[in-house]
Amino acid sequence: MSFPLLTATAALPAIGAIATAAVPAARRTVAKWLALFFSLGTLVLAGIVFARFEPGGDRYQLTESRSWIADFGVRYELGVDGIGVALLGLTALLIPFVIAAGWHDADPLETKSSRWRPTQGFFALILMVEAMVILSFLATDVFLFYILFEAMLIPMYFLIGGFGDRAHAGSDENAAKQRSYAAVKFLLYNLAGGLIMLAAVIGLYVVAGSFSLSEIVAARADGTLEMATSTERWLFLGFFLAFAIKAPLWPLHTWLPNAMGEATAPVAVLITAIVDKVGTFAMLRFCLGLFPEASKWATPVVIALALVSIVYGALLAVGQRDIKRLIAYASISHFGFIILGIFAMTSQGQSGATLYMVNHGISTAALLLVAGFLITRRGSRLIADYGGVQKVAPVLAGTFLIGGLATLSLPGLAPFVSEFLVLVGTFSAYPVAGIIATSGIVLAAVYVLVLYQRTMTGPVNESVRTMPDLKVRELAVAVPLIAFLIFLGVFPKPLTEVVNPAVKHTMSDVQKKDPQPEVEAAK
Repeated sequence: MSFPLLTATAALPAIGAIATAAVPAARRTVAKWLALFFSLGTLVLAGIVFARFEPGGDRYQLTESRSWIADFGVRYELGVDGIGVALLGLTALLIPFVIAAGWHDADPLETKSSRWRPTQGFFALILMVEAMVILSFLATDVFLFYILFEAMLIPMYFLIGGFGDRAHAGSDENAAKQRSYAAVKFLLYNLAGGLIMLAAVIGLYVVAGSFSLSEIVAARADGTLEMATSTERWLFLGFFLAFAIKAPLWPLHTWLPNAMGEATAPVAVLITAIVDKVGTFAMLRFCLGLFPEASKWATPVVIALALVSIVYGALLAVGQRDIKRLIAYASISHFGFIILGIFAMTSQGQSGATLYMVNHGISTAALLLVAGFLITRRGSRLIADYGGVQKVAPVLAGTFLIGGLATLSLPGLAPFVSEFLVLVGTFSAYPVAGIIATSGIVLAAVYVLVLYQRTMTGPVNESVRTMPDLKVRELAVAVPLIAFLIFLGVFPKPLTEVVNPAVKHTMSDVQKKDPQPEVEAAK
């Protein structure tokens, strides 16, 4: 029996969560280092998975299959394709930075409204989310994926509702109510989508007689499994709605600004850079793989919703007064680009969408974590409370600027490559949609540069005059993320090599070919 590498990669953070939670309350520092150790161990295993993955090999590699609930045909099936291995790498890469950035976010506070902050629980919950997200990228059994899709909501609920932003820490009861409201809204939205998906999962089993993704896709391809058009469309809608909420896609996005605004910066990164990617990933793996005809049927509407997300998110980001809510609305706009690339149904669009998931995760982590360092120093999320920071904390301002420039997809930084591919793929199939989507680029430049100007330039605000610059731990978080943004911006080949073959499989599932350019015949 070969070593179950995929299981080990997902199990290690789960074991780390249990070990971290078991550390005595008085040994908070031990719990922090233990969580960091297990996250780094997971990164090593993810690196081994990436190294062993063969881009030109089988679609799903390092597969594992065990009977789980035999009476219902549910199996513990894992396998990794090029898209899954890229997102596995993203998750394992970001979690150590999330832990390091949140090193003091759960320390006890001597305030009336928040005396109990279980440090061990904070880091244990982060590791548990990591384990569930990794397994969701590896699961090739639809029912197993559904369980993970729903289960990750529970630790996220406690992370949002139980550990608030330092800008609000211990201020008053209203802050606790806002956190509770954001956490409940997050949970209700995603649970509602998940329950609809459960009905679709059951319907899929009734029609296909299996929960195995590879078996169902193969049966659909060779014609041994046929679905009525109406049945396929209803099942597609059940899956897509759950994924669109998690993504989030307009108009199902409203939980995200509340959740990101009230959570600590590391937890906000966990939400938008890692957990939300499960939604867009699942659109590629399950919606297009299981329901190809319904996916093509829904394409015009999904593209229209993606365009609304791009423009709407960017416009609301321009008008924000809260730093973290601005980044949240910017993320809604970016997820619109990802979904646009997926449903453009071109190889460039889907390759760009996958790269966008990875690059958005890194760029948003860089910007959000540095913004969190800034907010912790001043104790406010309001843009108006800053000004002239670059004169007193130039390194902080510089890293903030690079994170912002990556967010607006500046050439030479990683998101540019992915956004360019999405637009090229969209233009070739839907020229009008491509033209509308480019407005998001212009608006991104507006909200990023205005944010930097109002917080970092101009006269020094009295409240930031004594603000310290980034410390060693904070530099250890910001500098590597920026290095990754630059490296993948000038050399994206390590990602494109593993992503492109997987995209070809997805294009084959939906039986789509790239539009051929119209070339005028030579006279």
